[in-house]
Amino acid sequence: MRILMATMSMGIGGAETHILELAKELKKRGNEVWVASNGGKYNQELEEAGVHTVWAPLHNKLPHNMLKSRAILKKLIKEEKIELVHSHTRISSFILGLLHKKMGFPFVTSAHWTFKVTLLFKFMTNWGEGTIAVSDDIKEYLIKNYNVPTDQIIVTVNGIDTEKFSKNIDFSEQEKEFSLNHESNKIVYTSRLDESRALVAKQLVNIAESLDKSIENLEIVIVGGGDSFDEIKQKVDAINAKLGKKLITLTGPRTDTNKFAAMGKIFIGVSRSALEAMAAEKPVIVAGNEGYIGIFDDSKLEKGIETNFCCRGLEMPTEEVLERDILDLIKKDDQFLANQGVYNRNVVSKYYSVEKMTNDCETAYNNVLKLHKKA
Repeated sequence: MRILMATMSMGIGGAETHILELAKELKKRGNEVWVASNGGKYNQELEEAGVHTVWAPLHNKLPHNMLKSRAILKKLIKEEKIELVHSHTRISSFILGLLHKKMGFPFVTSAHWTFKVTLLFKFMTNWGEGTIAVSDDIKEYLIKNYNVPTDQIIVTVNGIDTEKFSKNIDFSEQEKEFSLNHESNKIVYTSRLDESRALVAKQLVNIAESLDKSIENLEIVIVGGGDSFDEIKQKVDAINAKLGKKLITLTGPRTDTNKFAAMGKIFIGVSRSALEAMAAEKPVIVAGNEGYIGIFDDSKLEKGIETNFCCRGLEMPTEEVLERDILDLIKKDDQFLANQGVYNRNVVSKYYSVEKMTNDCETAYNNVLKLHKKA
């Protein structure tokens, strides 16, 4: 098929990585794929995979940007004879929903997270003829808050490329770039460092000095950028200066997160980042702004799957609990950590493959295409 996907941007983030992997796999399966967005670091990887990238100012609700985006998308759909449109964000879904009413193309949307529910936001939300939710709790949210019919929702996963995310990845260049000690006990944390995402990063910085007293040869690596980066950096610089060594390393935003996932002894993160580290056979503490699962093992599998590893609705993380679990995990013997890593990778391979994610999307596509054939 000739498929158009649309999103706000292709910068660094979980939804953006989801779109990246889906577009690449759809292309690999013989489809022609276009991704429309305000651009970003992942555009290069899309283009290298043979996916067409199209610029449109979909990154905000300014009226002139929405009108410009509408004109760009309308022209693209007509000129490229697009057969199916798949939108991934509220803004792009609103614009494409209006075009859908005029042009009649098959229209699918994805829900990657929960949104504010107000009259204005409800008015601006369009869930298409078929909707893909990335977890069961988001499916329930769509049914409860937007009355989306159950039979129109397909639940999928965040598909992880298990070749890209592997313990066998060479990360020597990244260690050299940031002057990291290859033999150190590294705690790696990856997340977008926005105020809405950076709670656990801040907690990790706050307990860093205490951890340093308990863990020999410790290095903490925090990967990501965002509107809280400068605030966190100020604290990190003060701690490193006080200790007279670089205990904490801030990398800023990166596209080579697979290298950092592979270098850690243990990993802290949530959602897609946690799954990527699990694919790299790392023991993982699942923690984020929406809740805390803690040290992941087979007893936490059900909670992980139910919340898409976002911890929604669970107890909130605290510095005390985070420090307790870090010390508990990092002091385990190497064989225990290795066994835990193998289990984690098996979970990703079984439940979170790129192939499963793409199959689910193709099911949603085919359901919508059948509606059009009947019409």
